[in-house]
Amino acid sequence: QVQVVESGGGLVQTGDSLRLSCEASEHSFLPYTMSWFRQAPGRSREFVCGIDSTGRYVYYSESVKGRFTISSVNTKNTLVYLQMNSLKPEDTAVYYCAGTLTQRLAEYRREISYDFWGQGTQVTVSS
Repeated sequence: QVQVVESGGGLVQTGDSLRLSCEASEHSFLPYTMSWFRQAPGRSREFVCGIDSTGRYVYYSESVKGRFTISSVNTKNTLVYLQMNSLKPEDTAVYYCAGTLTQRLAEYRREISYDFWGQGTQVTVSS
């Protein structure tokens, strides 16, 4: 069973930056496809961004495009970062890291596409 741990959340002010980390245990010779989701109070969980198993392709929701960057530090995608710049109060949410061994993921935005999830890390942006 793959263990996923997110870290790096906290309380920041509007316009600040924050970097989240996601570390997944290695259980296969195959690389992971990894994504970030978030859930704001009273709202359903939503896709934020994802990186494919090759590390070459990244995908972003419109709400974070140009401000957030997902990256991986190794070929297995077992350590993934989410750099968040120009944070806004509407970015306040619990951020979850999710992954799958599916190599050519078709539906990044669907939660059901992922096999393992972290417990989440809280990001609060004050105005």
